[in-house]
Amino acid sequence: MTKILLLSDSHSYIDDRILDYAKQADEIWHCGDFGSFEIIEQLEKIKPLKGVWGNIDGAKIRSEFPEVNRFFCEKVEVLMIHIGGYPGKYTPLTKKEISEKAPKLFISGHSHILKAMYDDKNKLLHLNPGACGKQGWHKMRTMMQFVVDGEEIKDLAIIELGPKV
Repeated sequence: MTKILLLSDSHSYIDDRILDYAKQADEIWHCGDFGSFEIIEQLEKIKPLKGVWGNIDGAKIRSEFPEVNRFFCEKVEVLMIHIGGYPGKYTPLTKKEISEKAPKLFISGHSHILKAMYDDKNKLLHLNPGACGKQGWHKMRTMMQFVVDGEEIKDLAIIELGPKV
């Protein structure tokens, strides 16, 4: 059983609440737009970090993280792309990746819109944790946590960090 903290779009912002949730997880997954390398360093000090670079991330972050990250967590294949869209509105890159081999879990960020929805056509779960940072048009800062247990994704919870004031 692996407890995941899923975040995205920190845009160089991190606070004690995010770090406290990170300490409770087994792994931290960040879906891009870290904003600064300091965010990566702080998260890596706490737990193992997986992620992708986002459109605002510079060369140093892009040298450490891929644009497309495909990996297994226990028996669940995961596909992560920062600008990936969502079921029915996937980007061309996401369509290509899913058509080659659909994962069980597809994660994207970028939109700052929290979403959890099932894609019946491709038989996968799509998650977008929204944005945990203070930059962007979103009003509420959000993240997600869930558990991967063998082939099962369960105990999905939305974390509201408060308004982005």
